[in-house]
Formats: sequence, structure tokens, C-alpha cells
Amino acid sequence: MAVTGAVLVLFLVGHMVGNLKSFLGADSFNHYAEWLRTVGSPALPNRTLLTIAEIGLVVAVVLHMWSAVSLARRAAKARPVKYAARVKPQAGGYATRTMRYGGVIILLFVIWHLLDLTFGVVNPKGGQATPYDRLVAGFAPDRWWVTVFYLVAMVMVGLHLRHGLWSALQTLGLAHRYKALKATSTVVSAVLVLGFAAVPVAVMIGVVK
Repeated sequence: MAVTGAVLVLFLVGHMVGNLKSFLGADSFNHYAEWLRTVGSPALPNRTLLTIAEIGLVVAVVLHMWSAVSLARRAAKARPVKYAARVKPQAGGYATRTMRYGGVIILLFVIWHLLDLTFGVVNPKGGQATPYDRLVAGFAPDRWWVTVFYLVAMVMVGLHLRHGLWSALQTLGLAHRYKALKATSTVVSAVLVLGFAAVPVAVMIGVVK
């Protein structure tokens, strides 16, 4: 769970940085998208490293989900009888109670996101348009519901990430620094959420166009 989570966090950081290039204009964003497909060329065929990264991400997601299910089953098996008194977990709160459903929302969002901005199947510009044009068309004002869905998914990612980071740090035996680590988890999650949310909001209000 921790290893696959770390892989996904690193991906999120890199993906956020790439998304923010849209504020530098179409040329910068399209150049970045092209670089992703040609990195390693001419030593390697185009998309070689990108395909390896995509396969790695799929494997990480599947293993992350499998780990979550396995840990839940192990916990239920270890304690088949409910506690007499319900005690709030140290890392509890809203994020803890929504990890499972938040994960489902994130998965549905990822599927839509790929169909929209990667393959262009549900994008108004289609798959042949440039990445920048698909981005602007995908979050156009008349498709406000897509932006809302995106923002809800990003909030779920933030809650998921905040709880996951805190749980990982707690597992490493750092729970004695509860306040500092909880604050760090919150800040990291907030930065990622705001970084991802900035782009669709900017498109919708006309800053990125």
C-alpha cells in the first residue's frame, strides 16, 4: 500500500507540474505533451518510456486497490466482533470514513479524464486536436459540469492523499510528532489539490484560452 501510494504521489506531482505549463501558453503545453511522447528518442522509439510509465501506473493502481481490499479483509478477520465502545481513530475524521468511496470516485474520474483529454473520445475537439486545444475545449464554460466533476474528484484525491500520507508516516513510527506530520500531510495535499484545480478554473473563467 505504501510503496504503490508513493509511486502515485510522485506521478501526481509530475502531472501537476506538467498541467501548470498551460499557463505559459499553447506552445509550451503542446511542447511538453510532445516531449512526453518522444523522450528517449532517437535511441528508443517514440512512446517507449511513456508506455513503460503508463504500464507502471496501471500496475501501481491495481496493486494499491488490491492492498486496500486485502488490508480491510485482514482487519475484519482479526476483529470479527465489534468493539463495545466506538473509539475515534487517531488518523480519523472525514477522510478516513470516505477513503473507500473517494477511491471509487477517483477511479471513475480517471476513466473519464483519459477518454476526454488523452484519447479525445468525449472531447468536443476530438482526438486529432492538439493537447492544449483539447484542454481548453474540455473545460469550456458550457461544460461546467465537467469542471465541477474534476474539482470534486480533486477534493477526494486531497482527502485520500492527506489520510494516506499520515497513515504512512504513522506506520513508520513517527506518530509521536502528530501535529507536525498531520500539518505536513495537509499542506502537501492542499498544494496538489490547488495545483490541479487551478487549470480547469482558469480555463472556465477565460484566463487560459
